[in-house]
Amino acid sequence: MSRPSDGRDEFVVADEVVAPRLGPLEWLRWAWRQLTSMRTALLLLLALAIAAVPGSLLPQESADPNGVIQWRAANPAFVGVVDALQGFTVYTSVWFSAIYLLLFVSLIGCVVPRLRHHLKAVRAAPPRTPSRFARLPVSSAATVQGSTAADAVDAAERLLKRRRYRTKRYGDSVSAERGYLRETGNLLFHGALVGVLLTVFVGGGFTWTGQVVVPTGTSFANLESQYDTITKGRFFSDDSLQKYSLKLDRLDVTYEKQLGPAFGQPLDYTAHVTTRTDGGAPVERTIKVNSPLDIGGTSVYLLGNGYAADLTVRNADGSVAWTGVQPFQPQDPRTMTSLGVVKAFKTTDPEKQIGLVGFLYPTAAERTDGTYASIFPSAGSQSLVSFFAYEGVIDDGSGRPQNVYELDTKALGLKQVAGRTNPVQMGIGQTATLPDGLGSVTLNGITRYAAFDVHHDPSQGLVALFVGLSVLGLITSLLVPRRRLWVKVTEQQDGDLLVEYAGLARGDDPGLERAVADLQRDHRDSLEPGLARAVSTSVHPRGGGTGAA
Repeated sequence: MSRPSDGRDEFVVADEVVAPRLGPLEWLRWAWRQLTSMRTALLLLLALAIAAVPGSLLPQESADPNGVIQWRAANPAFVGVVDALQGFTVYTSVWFSAIYLLLFVSLIGCVVPRLRHHLKAVRAAPPRTPSRFARLPVSSAATVQGSTAADAVDAAERLLKRRRYRTKRYGDSVSAERGYLRETGNLLFHGALVGVLLTVFVGGGFTWTGQVVVPTGTSFANLESQYDTITKGRFFSDDSLQKYSLKLDRLDVTYEKQLGPAFGQPLDYTAHVTTRTDGGAPVERTIKVNSPLDIGGTSVYLLGNGYAADLTVRNADGSVAWTGVQPFQPQDPRTMTSLGVVKAFKTTDPEKQIGLVGFLYPTAAERTDGTYASIFPSAGSQSLVSFFAYEGVIDDGSGRPQNVYELDTKALGLKQVAGRTNPVQMGIGQTATLPDGLGSVTLNGITRYAAFDVHHDPSQGLVALFVGLSVLGLITSLLVPRRRLWVKVTEQQDGDLLVEYAGLARGDDPGLERAVADLQRDHRDSLEPGLARAVSTSVHPRGGGTGAA
C-alpha cells in the first residue's frame, strides 16, 4: 500500500493538556466513590478503633459515674480539656458519632453495589469455553477411543453436576463454575457488620443502666427513684422499667484463710435474693459475679460488696437525730477497711448538725501508735468503727442534693470536735458519747451489702445474631474456593477423541491442579469400559492456579 502524497511525519502536540472541569454533581460523585471504597471503609474502621481508646482510659458517665466524679476531683487541671473533648462521654460524642456514621454509610455503599453485581453473576450462565486451554493456569489433555463426542460431553456434564458445578454446554464442550458461596460469605460478613452497627446505634437509645447498693435484709424496687445512679438512653421513658422487686436475704463471701501471699483474698461471692414480679409469687434466686440474674427484661450483675453499719445517732436529750444502715466504701479489698459518712440533720440545734466521717475495721487490731487496722476481711466480735466528728450546718433546707458517701467539711465550714487524738470509737452493741455535748452514737450491728448493676439492652440478641452471621460469612469466604472448569472434546481424523481439561481459579486456590486431575481421571472412568482408553495424557500447570477469565 503506497503512502499518501500529502502524508506528514509530524505529530501535532498541544502546548498544554487541559483537564475537563468538574461541576458540583461530578464532585459529589467523586466524593461518594471515595467514601464507598473498601479502602475508606478499612480506614474508618481503624479510626473507630483508635477513637474508642480514650473510652477505655477515662471513666465514662454511662458505665462508671462515680469514677468520673473521683477523676474530676483528682485531676482538676485537666477537667476543662477533657470536658471540651467529651472525654467522659466518648461513645456518644460528636466526633465518635461522626466516624461511626461515616463507617456505616461507607459499608452500605460498598455492600449494595456488590450485592447487585453478585445477584446478576449468580443468574448468568457460565462463560463460554476458551479456545486455547494452554493459556490457562492448569490444563491437561487425553486421547480416548471407542466413544463419540456427544457421549464424552454428556459424561463430563453429569460428572460436573454431581460435584455441584453450574454447567452450560457450548457445542462439543461444557463450561462449569462453582464457588459463588465465597462472595456470598463475603457479602454476608459485611452485611452483618452493617447490622451490628445499626443495631448498636438504634438499640443504644433503648438501653439503660442503673447501680444500686442493697444492704442485707433490705429490698429495692425497679423504679428510677430507687437507683443510686442511672444512665438512660435517648428513648428511655417511665414505661421502660418493668415492675419487680429484689430483696437481699444473704451475701456469702468466702476468703482464703491459709497463710501465704493469697491470705485474705476473696474466693467466692454469692448473693441470695428473693424476687417478686408484678402480681407474681416470691422466688428465691442466687447471683454470682459471672452469673447475672435475668428478671423483668434486665440483667442484674453482682459488682461488689462491702459492709454497712447499723447506727443510731441521738441528741443530748436522747431524741433520735439519725438512724439507719449506712454503707461504707471498701478502701482495701484484702482487709475490707472501709470509709463511711453519716449526716444527722434532726438535731435540737439546727446550727449544730452532726457529721461523722470514719473507718470500719472488720477485724480490728491496735497498732503501736494507738491507731487501728484491719487484719482480716471478715466482720465479727473484733469489729470496730472509728469516727471523726463535726458540727455545723450540713443541710440548710434548700433541697440541694448531696452525696451520701462524702462530707465536704471545708465547703460547709464545719467545726471538728473529734479527730485523730480523740476519735469516736465503738464496737458492735456499744455506745460512744459525742464531744461538745452533741449526744451519742450507737453501733447496733454490722451487716453486708451488695452492689448491683442493673442493665437493660434489648439489642443484645440481635447483636449476637449479626456477630454469628459475620463469623459464618468470614469462614465461608475463606474456605470456599471459586473456580471454573472446562471440558472440550475434539474428534481426530483417525476417529479418536482428544479430550482437553482446564481450570481457572478466581482468587487463591491451591487445589485447582488436583481438581483438574481428578476431573480427568473420573471422566475417563465414567466412559464405557472397554471402549474408552487413555492413549496419552499431558498436564500443563501454569503459575499458581490463579488468573482472570
